Amino acid sequence: MDRQTRVAYLTDHYRNPRHRGVLDPADVVMPGGNPGCGDVVTLYVRAAGDRIEELVFQGEGCTISQAAASILAQRINRRQPGFEEVREMSYESMIDLLGQDIVGSRPRCATLALGTLKAAVKRLEMDRMLRDAGRSEEEIAALREALHRQAAGTGLVFGEAAKQVTAEDRPPGV
Repeated sequence: MDRQTRVAYLTDHYRNPRHRGVLDPADVVMPGGNPGCGDVVTLYVRAAGDRIEELVFQGEGCTISQAAASILAQRINRRQPGFEEVREMSYESMIDLLGQDIVGSRPRCATLALGTLKAAVKRLEMDRMLRDAGRSEEEIAALREALHRQAAGTGLVFGEAAKQVTAEDRPPGV
């Protein structure tokens, strides 16, 4: 795809997002945010075994973050990948898909949805293992909070911390 076609592709996904909405019931609801510019996406994931059966998103933010979420949701729903495949998806391939020349200076915006999806898969797997080990929902929530504290300072936020990222948090001019 040439640059002009890629820009049109991103703009189309931003203006006409695919798979935008709320999935009820969802096996996991995973918010993700970029405090640097205020982008927020929330992914709703339904799994069948160790595969993603359906992915829907909501969000607000820049053209790149929202178009990337739409493009990712479209691809995931078409392919229905296994958890292993999601874990192996690279941030570089997402940037290449969107266009290095277009999104290369904004990698966090371009990869927010993918990072959020990876966090959702980790939560699904972790919750299943903990339930299989006999842990209560309260114990699982406490363990999740401990992991959240451990991940602080990475630049992107996932889970409950992402709910705090709002448009008011954006720096001037973004």
